[in-house]
Amino acid sequence: MHAVNFKADVKLKNFIEKRLQKLERFYGRILEAEVFLKVENTKEKSNKVAEIKLVVPKGKLLVKKLSNSFEEATDKGVIALTRMVKKRKAARGF
Repeated sequence: MHAVNFKADVKLKNFIEKRLQKLERFYGRILEAEVFLKVENTKEKSNKVAEIKLVVPKGKLLVKKLSNSFEEATDKGVIALTRMVKKRKAARGF
């Protein structure tokens, strides 16, 4: 996990780890996961960005979500990745 221009606390790191582990239930062939947390310079309240990249056999899955908090952005990203993983699994017949 990479926090860009700030230091993420332990609670946030544990939260993200727990959410990413849920993806393994749907697709056990995840080789690597990277998370980038950023704060965008906008006047909007929803300026927290979570980018999640999963490396799977024969490809990568990338999701970028914007929200009011890193936890909410991570949840949205994991939900989107779950859909992507299920589609990939169904298409490949795993």
